[in-house]
Amino acid sequence: QVQLVESGGGLVQPGGSLRLSCVASVSIFSGNDMGWYRQAPGKERELVAGFVNDGRTNYSVSVKGRFFISRDSAKATVYLQMNSLKPEDTAVYYCNMLRSGSVYWGQGTQVTVSS
Repeated sequence: QVQLVESGGGLVQPGGSLRLSCVASVSIFSGNDMGWYRQAPGKERELVAGFVNDGRTNYSVSVKGRFFISRDSAKATVYLQMNSLKPEDTAVYYCNMLRSGSVYWGQGTQVTVSS
C-alpha cells in the first residue's frame, strides 16, 4: 500500500509563492509516474504538473512557466514550486502516483490565493 502525504499549502496573496511537498511511503524512481492535481470548488480535478515514466515533465497550460515540479528520490519526495500565484490557482492540491497499475492519491492540501 502506497501512502502519499502532502504539505505546504496555505493562504498567500496574489503574486506570491508556495512550495508543496509530497512524501511517499515507497521509493520513487525516474520511472514512476507522479504528479500534482488540483480541484477547485465545483470543478473537476485537473492535472497541474507531472513526471511521466521516461522522466519528462508536463504542465497544464494555465501554470506553465509559473509552476515547477521536482523530486528528491533520496527523500521519496516530490515538490511543486508555485510562483506568481493567481486567485484562480485556489484549489485543493493532490499528489498522485501511478505504480504497478494502481493509482494512489494523497489527502490533499488547500491553497488559497487571496488579498
